[in-house]
Amino acid sequence: MTSRPMHLAAHFPGVNNTTVWAEDAQTSPPPAGPGGRQIAFSSFTHLARTAERGLFDFFFLAEGLRLREHQGRIHDLDVVGRPESLTVLTALAATTERLGLAATVNATFNEPYELARRLATLDHLSAGRAAWNVVTSFDAFTGENFRRGGFLDRADRYTRAAEFVATARALWDAAAPDGAGQPVTHTGQHFGIEGRFGLPRSPQGHPVVIQAGDSPEGREFAAAAADVIFTRHGTLEAGRAFYTDVKDRLPAHGRRPEDLKIMPGVTFVLGDTDAEAQENAVEIRRRQISPQNALYALEQIWGIDLSGHDPDGPLPEADPDVDSTFVQGRVKHGDPRQIAEKWRALSAEKGLSSRETVIEATGRQSFVGTPAAVAEQMISFVDRRAADGFILVPHLTPDGLDPFVDRVVPILQERGAFRTEYTGTTLRDHLGLPAPRPRTEAGRG
Repeated sequence: MTSRPMHLAAHFPGVNNTTVWAEDAQTSPPPAGPGGRQIAFSSFTHLARTAERGLFDFFFLAEGLRLREHQGRIHDLDVVGRPESLTVLTALAATTERLGLAATVNATFNEPYELARRLATLDHLSAGRAAWNVVTSFDAFTGENFRRGGFLDRADRYTRAAEFVATARALWDAAAPDGAGQPVTHTGQHFGIEGRFGLPRSPQGHPVVIQAGDSPEGREFAAAAADVIFTRHGTLEAGRAFYTDVKDRLPAHGRRPEDLKIMPGVTFVLGDTDAEAQENAVEIRRRQISPQNALYALEQIWGIDLSGHDPDGPLPEADPDVDSTFVQGRVKHGDPRQIAEKWRALSAEKGLSSRETVIEATGRQSFVGTPAAVAEQMISFVDRRAADGFILVPHLTPDGLDPFVDRVVPILQERGAFRTEYTGTTLRDHLGLPAPRPRTEAGRG
């Protein structure tokens, strides 16, 4: 049986309290000071070059528009800030040749013409390798860094994002190879534009559009507007349900199933035996969730000061403060009271301490085993329509992708599940996506 072709991308872990930095990284020394590696260009180049060596489709950068706060103080690993994605990727365009370059840029706090121009510039400089991960925000804490502030509710932020993407595409469509593009007129709820795009048509026509969202609004937005959707469904059953739901939405938007690639974010842990891989996975989680990080995680749910709490003792007896602003700048995943009850049940069932509960509850590595077993698991997900590929998030930065490229990719290639060479030059080529046709007149009406 021939396996379905698999798409692979690499996510730079960025800044969070569970980032583990390689002590023996094969990169130049990072800048001195706390968190300096996260802005060291060597960190980005190592991971990107490893991904290109592995023939990955693209390299993916997240975004942070405000430093997160915990108990009114800047979170430890955020001290030196978070680099702007498009700037980093523009520099990486000069150090890579085929790897796609995907930037996360917020549609709530930017403007279509300016961002369309920046993305088209990256597409030109990289010879057709640019991608845009569209995200939105209704967070007033983040919005304080911007003139408009965080005023958008969930429905409005997706309405704005949809209009934003449509307007950017109208601008890209209006561009011509010689730079003398068609005029663009757009009058909508959020934007009004009347002018001409300032660049020639870029190599891909449109940069690839990526979207990350699991809500009904997010799924519909992806079905209508995205080329790739970045998901977080870790089990085969959840992945198949999500895959079917999103793919079934495409015909209503005049699209085919192959027009949207579904790529969950996943982690991996390797070992020479399955038992060794499981031991490695446990050790990785313990490194990621230190006693201090366990308290951070508890405070995010409970919304109260737990600095005096014993991480090796039981969970807090108090109920969560659902209106707390104790932690600022982090996405909340669900009702804190429900999460606390679930954690208490888990702790009671398995006799876990606070730290052990956080380790158990806040995530497991997606694929754990020998290189052959991990390759087989990934092939099964793709063949059984739970994914079209994966965005790998290494647990170790920046060297964590190397073992996967060295040990798993060759097995995927032997099984016919992954390319043995790049057959095209653009990111659309890698993903098997058609280039959009230029319009004779774009954005009218």
